[in-house]
Amino acid sequence: MLAWSAPTIPHIPGNAPILEIHNTSSGSLVDTAPAEAANAPASMYVCGITPYDATHMGHAATYVAFDLMQRTWRDAGRSVNYVQNVTDIDDPLLERAAATGVDWVELAQQQTDLFRADMEALNVIPPQEYIGAVESISWLVPLVEELVAKELAYTVPGENGEPDGDVYFDSIAAANSAWELGTVSGYDRETMLGFFAERGGDPKRPGKRDELDPLLWRVAREGEPRWDGATLGAGRPGWHIECSVIARRFLPAPFTVQGGGSDLIFPHHEFSAGHAAALDGKALAEAYVHTGMVGLDGEKMSKSLGNLVLVSKLRAAGVEPVAIRTVLLGQHYRSDWFWTDELLTEAQNRVERWRKRLDGTTLAEATAVITRIRSKLANDLNAPAALAVLDAFSAQEPAEHDDSNGAGGALLADALDALLGLKLV
Repeated sequence: MLAWSAPTIPHIPGNAPILEIHNTSSGSLVDTAPAEAANAPASMYVCGITPYDATHMGHAATYVAFDLMQRTWRDAGRSVNYVQNVTDIDDPLLERAAATGVDWVELAQQQTDLFRADMEALNVIPPQEYIGAVESISWLVPLVEELVAKELAYTVPGENGEPDGDVYFDSIAAANSAWELGTVSGYDRETMLGFFAERGGDPKRPGKRDELDPLLWRVAREGEPRWDGATLGAGRPGWHIECSVIARRFLPAPFTVQGGGSDLIFPHHEFSAGHAAALDGKALAEAYVHTGMVGLDGEKMSKSLGNLVLVSKLRAAGVEPVAIRTVLLGQHYRSDWFWTDELLTEAQNRVERWRKRLDGTTLAEATAVITRIRSKLANDLNAPAALAVLDAFSAQEPAEHDDSNGAGGALLADALDALLGLKLV
């Protein structure tokens, strides 16, 4: 599967400090480039969309946050190996296709295309590997078979007319030195059960060894798409195994950062890590990084409430993508927050002030602003503080004598593009 076109990233003199980021599993800041890995490529896997609806602000906030991480690594002189998936087969996609009367393949293609266009507009650097779940099926079937052979997965009999043979992960038997339930999330069992039921799990499924055991392979049902599952039988994969398999295929073990929204902490990232550790005894990632949830005017933003703010609709209404990105960078990536029209208006005004202040910027001023922005980003991607640096600078009167012949403004514009993804000119 093809990603979107990569932006040109200007080169900025100097380097950023080493990025420290909040690791969900430890609850503390961690150095993303310890001495033994300082010159090694950084590696990142960010869970992608299930393409049954257009890019809303929750999606956009997540991918802009991890774009900021990639930019900060690159500015520190590290190359980045970035992988993202597309869950182009799953229950929500099939349900939306049935409800709208659109073929599920067509719906997935339409929404993936729209997502790519939104990411390109928001100046997001694409992943090197952009992999659909459907692409991964031939890779993951042998690995599910391996889990069954190791007695770390088991089949469940059907009932009420459903077929026998759904394959589940044995989360208790699979526990080892690299992973056990709670390694990623730190949640207690009661919390896990609540989230499992809310987020696609089936704790009350008869025949499971543990309520929290997740689905690895769903055997075919009448009217559902199916693929060859070899000894598993025809069917389709569970959700968490696709990310384990894709990540392990394209990234080292462990890779630097597993990323996504905070609603993925459990069960998705917990079990993605569990599947990988069960197969090779290694941790999936060194750090797990999660973005906050985005609401609208004081309410949760959700498809069921019909209150999604869509990037594509704002763009169609003539809103500059740089203003949308400014709103997103104005909230710390780990914070829960609410989108409002006032935030967008404020962002549009900020962009205009920044553009006006580029004229007359000296090289010394530009260099000082860049240094302060780099410092803020290295501290847990504190983009709001970085924008505050830019606001404070923009409030200052330009120097009476600028002998840089516009080079200072050009340098600062390039830096805002390279470091923050804010293309002002």
